[in-house]
Amino acid sequence: MINNLQTIPSAQINVEKWNACVAKNNAPIYLQYAYLNTMANNWTGLVINDYEAVMPICFRKKMGITYSYSPAFVQQLGWVGQIKISWQEIEKAIFGVVKYGDVMLNHSNHFEAIRTIAKTNFVINLNKNYEEIYSNYKNDLKQNLKKAIKENLVYTANNNIDEAIDLYKDFYSNRMKGLSAKDYSNFKMLCLLFHQTNNCLLRQIVNNKNELLAVALLLKDENRIYNLANSTTAAGRNTEANHFLIDSILKEFANTNLIFDFEGSDLPGVKTFYQKFGAVDEPYFHWHFNKLPWWIKWVKND
Repeated sequence: MINNLQTIPSAQINVEKWNACVAKNNAPIYLQYAYLNTMANNWTGLVINDYEAVMPICFRKKMGITYSYSPAFVQQLGWVGQIKISWQEIEKAIFGVVKYGDVMLNHSNHFEAIRTIAKTNFVINLNKNYEEIYSNYKNDLKQNLKKAIKENLVYTANNNIDEAIDLYKDFYSNRMKGLSAKDYSNFKMLCLLFHQTNNCLLRQIVNNKNELLAVALLLKDENRIYNLANSTTAAGRNTEANHFLIDSILKEFANTNLIFDFEGSDLPGVKTFYQKFGAVDEPYFHWHFNKLPWWIKWVKND
């Protein structure tokens, strides 16, 4: 059978069929139509047959060049579907849309035909009881949790999406220099959209004065809980509040058959923090390509 590989602008995509393919293949939440449509400047879908396999290409234009990029708060995208197709066919379709840029392929994409760089992403499977999850914690984490318990910290739910995102922006804007005010505004809209279906969760730690010490903004699909924006105040760091927060989330969702997705990270300090919880690396893949004419390549020094 010859597969029909189409390139379809986002506005013309059949939303129901696109999302059905994403759900059927347990693809990351970032591939859902609403997520892409909210966070990406522009995007086009590669679609095989009647949405048996899909891949989004997010793009921008600069100096007359259309290039692919990773939108804010989108960790990985890539190819989704069980259809057998050569990478050469996929690549040809991609180059029909963009000839330069970066694509973050998802953890299921293992294409030997291209050179990629593995990116770290830690996860914990919650299909076990809390005691078993706790047994995989590093000893220093267990000590920090004992310290946190003595601080009389309180774990609660919250619905203040604006506060959580603003706090994240205030604390980590220097580390996230590529994010614009528009990116944060889009992210707020996305979280409000997911909140309508109870798939945006906020969990926080406060002290006995009800002062906020740590907060996690989580998005959820049928398979995972994604740690999208996690912040800790200065007072929270002194009381190990973020250790207590993550531990409390894992305890709340133990025995749910969900995966807790830490969303990274290759940053040494963050990586060490996630590893303390017994998380395992489920890498995704960075693919950079340049099929521009030789004279533009020379200008770009690529």
